[in-house]
Parts: sequence; structure tokens; C-alpha cells
Amino acid sequence: MSEASRSPSIELLIELRQVLASPLLGIAGAFSALLQQRIPHGALVIFTEDCTGRPQKKAGQAEVIDHVTIAELDILRDTVAARGGSIWTERAMLARSGRTMSAWIASTGALLVLTDPDLTGATPRGVRETRDLVAALWELVASGIRNQVVVAAPDYLRDSRMASRDRATLIAELTDAHSTTLELLLAVLRSRQTGDAAARQTAIDLAVAAMVQLRAVSDRDRILSEEPVARAFERLRNDLRPLARFGDLDVQFIEPPVNGRALPGEVAHAGRAIVRGAVLALVDQPGVARVRVQWDCDGHNLLINIRDDGPGDLSTETPSVRQLVARVAALDGDFHVDATPGWGSDIVVSLPLDPPSSATAPAAGWGLTVREQAVLDLVATGARNRAIAEALSISENTVKFHVANVLRKMGAVNRAELASLVRQAETPSALV
Repeated sequence: MSEASRSPSIELLIELRQVLASPLLGIAGAFSALLQQRIPHGALVIFTEDCTGRPQKKAGQAEVIDHVTIAELDILRDTVAARGGSIWTERAMLARSGRTMSAWIASTGALLVLTDPDLTGATPRGVRETRDLVAALWELVASGIRNQVVVAAPDYLRDSRMASRDRATLIAELTDAHSTTLELLLAVLRSRQTGDAAARQTAIDLAVAAMVQLRAVSDRDRILSEEPVARAFERLRNDLRPLARFGDLDVQFIEPPVNGRALPGEVAHAGRAIVRGAVLALVDQPGVARVRVQWDCDGHNLLINIRDDGPGDLSTETPSVRQLVARVAALDGDFHVDATPGWGSDIVVSLPLDPPSSATAPAAGWGLTVREQAVLDLVATGARNRAIAEALSISENTVKFHVANVLRKMGAVNRAELASLVRQAETPSALV
């Protein structure tokens, strides 16, 4: 069939296939191009928790895509959900200003936003059909994004982990700057030397509200970037359920501890993908009737164990296993196969929850803010929280917050180890 003879429906399906085939980092641009012919718009923004490292995917006007924030999208998603899953040409705050937009939520929970949608001249029926079409297309694209995350290539996992680390650093720096500023503001406004009690109370209320909002952004980022280990395992169980329901395979699940440390999003997604791939590799062998899947978390690693009752001839050189090894390596993990002929194969995977520690790097490589560096300098002298608070004119709670960040960034477990790392960094040989 020639291009000239294709029907609009066929053309749409071809364009949709191209969108779904686009890499995760380019899917917003491809989808925007598809929709632009049917509903002209200024910018397209996707907000999805399936992509923990880069939850925003954007295309279009720079004034929108360069300034839109997760906090704005979170509020907008709640608004859209309250309206039944979609809004049409309404004003809302996005990229720091009020804009006309349309938005849809897919069944995956992902949000699609089009700014300044233009259907000038369209009939009421045409508008309804366009809204329904965009909703249907978005449902397919959102599912495609989730499926791509499930089978994401090692390079994307590395990029996602780096983005998560960069975002955490930015959040910490913003929290540091705003917390310090707001604490100073509150200290001045609470002073008895300040007049006009009504104005002072209003300013205090505004500052407190700002601090609450700041904490909410930080909490939201944590929720976005982490997944409780029990919930992650339950999602894995649901993913594997069709194998047990529609086949002869007996899949046994060993529950992880419910109070284990939350998993970074990219680790949870990768862990599920690795288990799915491993189970499929195992059941592809003849004679496999039973598979046992176990997750655990030791506080530092996601521990995965998968065992079958098959022929026991699986190895890391098996084609279906080699890709899994690459996935694990992308997250600096370990992958081992212990196969015994006639008794089955045992796959053991360990995925670190945190990126490689930079504790042995020079001080400049720790990524500390100015205030964190000042706290570290005092901790290294043996000063306690109260003394540090008095020296820096901040509260003890803020000191605790900074110390926790410094411990995390430097990969230390206690204050003594921090002091030791500082001494090592000050030694010329430690910087070589």
C-alpha cells in the first residue's frame, strides 16, 4: 500500500508504533509530534513514577519545559484525579505561571499535560472525539513507558541511577539553603524587639507554611524515588502470576521482611525485571515444574534468590542469561549461577541500594554544600551538636539534619568515621 493511499487510521497506527519504539528519553518529543497534527499545543509534559531517575519527560516551548517542577505536576495530578482523570482547557499553575492546559491520567498513574491546546474552529463533536483520541493514545503510550522501564537497557539504568543521585543532591542543597534562610527569618520575627505583633504573626505563619511546603517537596521526592520492599515484591508477584495461572508452573514466593529498607526506584524496577527474565530463562529449560523466588534486604543490598527443579545446565553464558548479567552489572551488582546437573539451577543476585561510595575520594568529590562542610569541620574536631549549633547560629535539629546528609554523602556510618575520612583527605598521599 502506497503512502498516498493509506487511510488516516493506518497513518495514526504507524505514527503510534514509531512513538512506542522511541527510547525513553525521546518518547515525549515523538508523542508531541504525533499529537501536534491533531491538537496543536505549546508543550507536552509527561510525569510518571515508573521512571524514577527522570520522572519528567518534556518537549516543546523552553519556557515551560525548563521551569516545570515535580511539585507543580504533583498538585496538577491530584486536581486531574479529582476531576475523573482528565481536564480540558483549564487554567492551572505550571512552570511558575498560570497557563491554559489539558491533562489526562492513564491507568498506570502517569500524567500527560498539553499546554495551550488549540482546537480553534473544531465542532463540539470534533472536540469530544479529539479528547477521547488523546486519552486512548495516552493510555497506550503510558503502558509502553512502563514496559520499556521493565526491559530497560543497562545504559538507561546507569543514567537513571545518576539522575537519581543528582536529584537527591539538588534536593539536599535546596533544603539546606531554604531551611537556613527560614530559620533566620523566624528568629528575627520572634524577637521581642520587633514591633507590630500582628505583622510579625502573619510573617511567622507564612514562613512556617513555606517550611512545611519545603519538607513536603523533600518527602514527595523520597516517595517518588523509593519503594517499600514489601510493595515492590507484591508487584513482582502480580507480574509473575500469569505464569502460574495459565501454565503448569508452580511459582513459590518467599516473602521479604515487611520492615526492610525501602528500595531506590531504579533498583526495584531492575530487580523485578531481572527476576522476570531469570524465571523465563529457567522455564525455557525442559522439565521445569517448580520455581522458588525469594527477596530479602540486608539494609545495603537487595538480595534475590531464584531456584528451579530443572536439568541444572544453566550458566552465565546461556544467551537468555547474558542480558541479565549486564543489567546487574549496570547497577554494580553481583550475579551468580550455581547449577547441578539433574538437580536444578540456583541464581543468586545482589543489587546495592546505593551508588558506589565516594568515601575514598578527595573532599571536593563528596559534593558537600558550604553549610555541610562547616558542620563536617566541627564534627571532625569532636564537637557535639549543641556546640555546632551555637557556633553556626542554627538549631540542633538542623545540625542533625546536616550530619545525616554528610554521613550519607561520605559513605560513613558514624561521626568517628567522618573524622577519620577528613584526616585521610588532609593527608597528601590520600589525594593521590
